[in-house]
Amino acid sequence: MSKRVIVYLLVLMMFFSLTPAFSAVKNSAGKVLPPDAAPLEYQVLRVMSQPATTLDWFISVYKRTSEANNYFGEPLVRLNKNFEIVPAAATRWTVSKDGLTWTFYLDKNIKWTDGTPLTAEDFVFSFQLAADPKHGWDFAWFYSPIKNWDKAVRGEVPPSAIGVKQGKDPYTLVITTEYPAPYLPMMMLYSTPLSKKAYEKYGPYYNNDPKTSVSCGPYVLEEWTKDKQIVFRINKNYGGRVKPYLEKIIVTFGDPGTSAFKAYLAGEIDICGYSNSQIFTPADLEVIEKDPELSKQFHQGFGDFRTFYIGFDTYNPPFNDLRVRKAFAHAIDKEAIVNTIIKKQGITAYGFLMPGFPGANPEGLKGIITYNPELAKKLLAEAGYPDGKGFPALDMWVRSDLASPTVVAAANAIGAMLKKNLGIDVKITVKETKTFMDALNAHKLQFYLVSYGMDYLDQSNMLGIWVSTGRHAWKNERFDKLVKDASALLDKKKRDEMFKEAEKILVEDVGGIFLWHQTPGALWKLYVKGKDLEPDKYGITALHWPGIEGVGTTIFSIYISKDVLKYRK
Repeated sequence: MSKRVIVYLLVLMMFFSLTPAFSAVKNSAGKVLPPDAAPLEYQVLRVMSQPATTLDWFISVYKRTSEANNYFGEPLVRLNKNFEIVPAAATRWTVSKDGLTWTFYLDKNIKWTDGTPLTAEDFVFSFQLAADPKHGWDFAWFYSPIKNWDKAVRGEVPPSAIGVKQGKDPYTLVITTEYPAPYLPMMMLYSTPLSKKAYEKYGPYYNNDPKTSVSCGPYVLEEWTKDKQIVFRINKNYGGRVKPYLEKIIVTFGDPGTSAFKAYLAGEIDICGYSNSQIFTPADLEVIEKDPELSKQFHQGFGDFRTFYIGFDTYNPPFNDLRVRKAFAHAIDKEAIVNTIIKKQGITAYGFLMPGFPGANPEGLKGIITYNPELAKKLLAEAGYPDGKGFPALDMWVRSDLASPTVVAAANAIGAMLKKNLGIDVKITVKETKTFMDALNAHKLQFYLVSYGMDYLDQSNMLGIWVSTGRHAWKNERFDKLVKDASALLDKKKRDEMFKEAEKILVEDVGGIFLWHQTPGALWKLYVKGKDLEPDKYGITALHWPGIEGVGTTIFSIYISKDVLKYRK
């Protein structure tokens, strides 16, 4: 070996001995951060939500936060940004030949933070709790396809009779349905279980206190300061399939509809606008459009295919008269509301299903309900209320978590149109979410403005909430039969035809007045990165439903890049 080579090798050895070896940066759960990620202390995501009284799906749906939730339990499946179901607590699942029995095989690596394994027992316990009429769960209609579910909710059979059982071993969960339900795995997106052991030891709100909180999900509870904030900390022992990057998520309590955009501009939160209550006002959009930096941070998509609509109590006067409902429908100029108030945040609705949703038929429904004040007056007169005389004064309820300035402005515009075109006085009242939903589910809500977005991507979900056993005080036997029969069909073509017929009945019978489909925009800081925030298979860059909930994959992909060092101190 020549002297020159020896000297060269010695120099190389000295160089590497003085140069620190490269080592990937891992977070507290052992996940390697992307090369452009900021230091660990910056891996904190800040959002805003309305105050909550629980974080658990099976305790209450409408009393949770509007942003970060479903972090303490591992759902059977998750949804990715392309609306595809992927394994979560269940590594795989099968269905019987008759389509009635689904078997989910649980991941044996997942444990609660108290060391107890996540087993079928936790899922069985959680579903039985939700079906128990003593619990009075506020989303009990959702699992109607499960065998004996509706009977249990009505108190006709015990909760133990529902079709959710342990299979051949503790890691096998079997769900039996009343009829073939090909969409059942999609429904299991919302199946984040409670810990049976913790519930029985500490009660239903065990997850409200860090001392008693138990998690098998990606995060644990670090802090819950009433009326101030919730802090989630990464679960170092999380055994799920996809570990998160973020060390912490801080949820500040406030009124997202009026405060989130201001907080975002002030650098106090990192994401703003996905939540249903955070619709930007026309003034907000103008600010965003005129600011080059904000424009880069604004991303618009189809959200959860949400539709805003007016609902009635059609079981009692005056809305039990179809002529009255049609009069109201023809008296509201939906296009004007979208063009002047909603603007780019929505498109005019002609039915309940938004364009792009499976089986949507906007062109086939477009001409059924049109803006026609003269026809509206004629119909109201035929119903016995000429020029609104004798018609009772109305109180239009708006659910508080949806009552952004934009939605309230739309409600006021509707009230003005009904006064101008029909001579009817309408008061607008914003009602607390639980009060609103209790009245709606009890069919005691006369007149209201609300919205609904999908819980799973199938017509059986969206149209299913209109069957007579659902939350609306409207009944049409033909509609009920079509939705029930179509939901159980495996023939997609026939299924779609039946759903289209059902939606046409819903529009013609004015079960509701469908106003606009929401096309929500979201702002996120340039330092907020993640593969789920990149273009989807359709080329759309948006914070897709279910946002940063633990039942989606988005929260796992988000991290804070080094760009944050330019903004945060």
